[in-house]
Amino acid sequence: MISHGPLLERLLAGDFICQINDSDAHRRLSDATVQESFNHYLRPLNRRLVSNDEQSVYFLGYHELNPAARDHLSSQFALTVQSLLPVLEWLQLVQETLGRDTALTAGDILKLQEFILRAEDNQGLRQRIQQLATDRFFNSKSDLLDQQIKLVFSRLKEHGYLVQPHGNRQYYRVTGKLDYLLDVIRFIRDEEQLPVEDQPTQGGLI
Repeated sequence: MISHGPLLERLLAGDFICQINDSDAHRRLSDATVQESFNHYLRPLNRRLVSNDEQSVYFLGYHELNPAARDHLSSQFALTVQSLLPVLEWLQLVQETLGRDTALTAGDILKLQEFILRAEDNQGLRQRIQQLATDRFFNSKSDLLDQQIKLVFSRLKEHGYLVQPHGNRQYYRVTGKLDYLLDVIRFIRDEEQLPVEDQPTQGGLI
């Protein structure tokens, strides 16, 4: 396990590993033997390696939902819910601004300047972007559209939903953490029957 130590530390810190943010780590975690080794090591910590149905993203879950695990999951769930609606609105804005027929998924490329240019001439989109950027999840203080959009993309990068392959080039790739978030939304809606409704601005996404 020594060779996997840095990867294990990332997972224990709450990272989501996908082919987009770390193709080598994702390849290793896709190996059944490696998965078995990880789970054997993690068992005394009441943790285990899990993935979504498509195996596009790996992260850690719990073996047993003891009180400590429930407390941790509750805090993580609260953070997820805090980002849920703002990210959904951003997804819808991306679809409308760029004229996409489908929701974003891991690996999709977004060009920041293209998004800015297309939004500039649409007053309705400008207003929605401004409202989104001032949400506490993004917390923009700027009145300039380009600065608002840049901050939104920067925050999504900080939270692991996007990666910027080259720091000096303004394009981003969607990571598997977005797939995970959409799975959480579907679970909340379908299994828990909690009030995550298919609003007109969200229905096409979930």
